[in-house]
Amino acid sequence: MNLLYKSTRSKEVEVTASQAILKGLAEDGGLFVPEHIPALDVDMDTLAGMSYQETAYAVMKQFLTDFTEEELKSCIAKAYDEKFDTAEIAPIVQKDEAYYLELFHGKTIAFKDMALSILPHLMTTSAKKNQDKNEIVILTATSGDTGKAALAGFADVPGTKIIVFYPKNGVSPIQEKQMVTQKGDNTFVVGIHGNFDDAQTGVKKLFGDKELAAELDAKGYQFSSANSINIGRLVPQVVYYVYAYAKMYGRGEISRGEEINVVVPTGNFGNILAAYYAKLMGVPIRKLICASNDNKVLYDFFRTGTYDRNREFILTTSPSMDILISSNLERLIYRIAGADADKDVELMKALTTEGKYEITDAMKQELTDFYGNYANEKETADEISMVYHKTGYVLDTHTAVASRVYRKYVAETQDATKTVIASTASPYKFTRSVMDAIDAEKYEALGDFELVDALSELSGVKVPQAIEEIRTAPVLHDHVVEAADMKKIVKEFLAV
Repeated sequence: MNLLYKSTRSKEVEVTASQAILKGLAEDGGLFVPEHIPALDVDMDTLAGMSYQETAYAVMKQFLTDFTEEELKSCIAKAYDEKFDTAEIAPIVQKDEAYYLELFHGKTIAFKDMALSILPHLMTTSAKKNQDKNEIVILTATSGDTGKAALAGFADVPGTKIIVFYPKNGVSPIQEKQMVTQKGDNTFVVGIHGNFDDAQTGVKKLFGDKELAAELDAKGYQFSSANSINIGRLVPQVVYYVYAYAKMYGRGEISRGEEINVVVPTGNFGNILAAYYAKLMGVPIRKLICASNDNKVLYDFFRTGTYDRNREFILTTSPSMDILISSNLERLIYRIAGADADKDVELMKALTTEGKYEITDAMKQELTDFYGNYANEKETADEISMVYHKTGYVLDTHTAVASRVYRKYVAETQDATKTVIASTASPYKFTRSVMDAIDAEKYEALGDFELVDALSELSGVKVPQAIEEIRTAPVLHDHVVEAADMKKIVKEFLAV
């Protein structure tokens, strides 16, 4: 059966999976969602014996129904290959009463690689399927990790260009170095004066600019997105939750049908939404634990039913979560409103005009699968230190937020359900914060790459290739603009 996609803001719009991937964002500003969440059609005993690539096909064929078996398997084979430093792709490590799902073994050592390794292949296949002659211009805002993973995925891919905007002082030094040293004739990186929300709002405005779209079309270009607003980003993320459960079952760590909890450090809400989709597909997930940092807009939402971005934006040591407008939450809002596009439009308009919205009591009742909490900066550092000194395992700052929130959840609920924590980045991306947490005095005088070597010695984990290659790499991108000038620089790059 062909699964079609609708916009969260319209009853009329219906497109195929490949069309949704190409467009990225619906023309009405809504996000594409499947008409229904398909059920897994492979039993857990079979899934337990599958490789990551086989699991990816079993999950993604259910969502991307207009791709042929050959097309989809080709995309998967090109994505999940030797770019990953382990054949498992996403290993599970048990430490201190929890299971850490390591999602950082790809080319840019962050979980974004899990989806952005395959998105360029899905996108170029989609363009061919739809006889699209325009060159695709990927337009993306990043809070640190999406940018580099998208750049690495799309660099020198024929028929594409990629422009990444990031907050100039809102990412870690390693994250910035990874982006500004990116090679590829089709890659452009721009720092903006402002925060991630400014970058994300600016990108959404460019997507909604009909006049610009016409100018681009005349020059043979069209925009698409590599952010998690693109359904082609979200579907591959569902895979690793299915894979994690199947592997735990296969190893005898859980019994048939036994429920697990999942903890996800969350900013834009895409990664935890993927876990929710896995649950809806039939994976026995009990609770979806949403972990926030000091920018705790999602924690407040789950506690009160009011989403309010009218607050101070706090720069933290977990910058990929420094977000006050969680774009993917709109997909959940649409679902708990009973797929009511009018209600979704009303709430999103309130968010734009007043900076907040409140869901109904009936909608609140639909959120029982979720639990929200947060970890402040001290708690995050303490968690890194505690887990290291207890187990020798080094967490990055984002995973530490999730780990601490998990402890809070257990203390609050006494729930002893086995729990998977999404480990979303390598500690090598945040060496300064990680080493400060472990022993600030000992490491304070070291430079960024001296800290890298110290972390390797401390953890016994080899320095990833992603870090080695930027030690001496020259800066290739040095543009910094005001958020108001984003359209101007895009036109400049594309000679429009």
